[in-house]
Amino acid sequence: MKFLSKFSPQLYALLRIVTGFMFAMHGSEKLFGWPGGEVMTGVPLMLVAAIIEFVGGLMIMLGIGTRLAAFICSGEMASAYFMSHAPKSIWPIENHGELAVVYCFLFLYMASHGSGTWSVRSAMGRKG
Repeated sequence: MKFLSKFSPQLYALLRIVTGFMFAMHGSEKLFGWPGGEVMTGVPLMLVAAIIEFVGGLMIMLGIGTRLAAFICSGEMASAYFMSHAPKSIWPIENHGELAVVYCFLFLYMASHGSGTWSVRSAMGRKG
């Protein structure tokens, strides 16, 4: 599939946009109960998680402060894995933590890569 390599910047942008949007949706469920979730702002740790997910996801999706937002989101997902999933079992497939692991490493990659194309940052004529 070598022909796809010429679309690498656009495919990374789609990965960043879709992942950021999906992560923001996790936050919107916790903050607003939308779409179809339960508001989870009563526990301070869940409120912090909801804000990181919603704001960080939007920042990543739009390509604004992607490196910092992705680094923070990666840390949140690592914490979520070790606090919520790992105590049940070491294996993500058994403890249902595979999504947290995937998000953690996607965000770590995005923190190293930056905004890329199709971002507010690139529209402003800045790189990274």
